[in-house]
Amino acid sequence: MRALVQRVDRAAVRLPSGESRAIGRGLLILLGVGHGDDEAAAKKLAEKCVHLRIFPNADGKFDRSLLEEAGEALVISQFTLYGEAKGGRRPDFTAAARPELAAPLCEGFARALEALGVPVKRGEFGAHMKIESVNDGPVTLWLDTERL
Repeated sequence: MRALVQRVDRAAVRLPSGESRAIGRGLLILLGVGHGDDEAAAKKLAEKCVHLRIFPNADGKFDRSLLEEAGEALVISQFTLYGEAKGGRRPDFTAAARPELAAPLCEGFARALEALGVPVKRGEFGAHMKIESVNDGPVTLWLDTERL
C-alpha cells in the first residue's frame, strides 16, 4: 500500500455529482493499493500516518502528530501511485490492485484512521474527481508499507 501524504491548511474534493467534501488543517492522503495488500497493511499505514511527527511545535520543529494537532484527513484513492513509466511514454498500472480488492482496503484504511480518533472525509473510489489543497510548508511524504 502506498500513500502520498501532504500536510495541508485545507483540502477539498469535488465528486462527479457536484458534492464537495472538505477538511481544515490536517493531511491530504492519496492512497494506492497494490497486489498482496491486506487489512493489516491498511492498519499499519493508518497508524504511521496519524503518528508522523510532521506538524511544528512552538519552536517550528517537526514534533507534533496529526492526533496532537486534532487534525483531519482527506483520503483519496489513487491507483496511479502504482504507475510505472520505465519502459515507454505510457505508464503501466498493472501493479495496482483490481478495484474489487482496492476499494474495500481504501475504506478499511479510512476506518482505521477514524478508529484512531481522526475525522476523515473520503473521495469516491474509481471516480474522476477535482482536488484542491493548500499545502502547508510544503510538507509531502511518500510512504510504502513495503518500506515501513
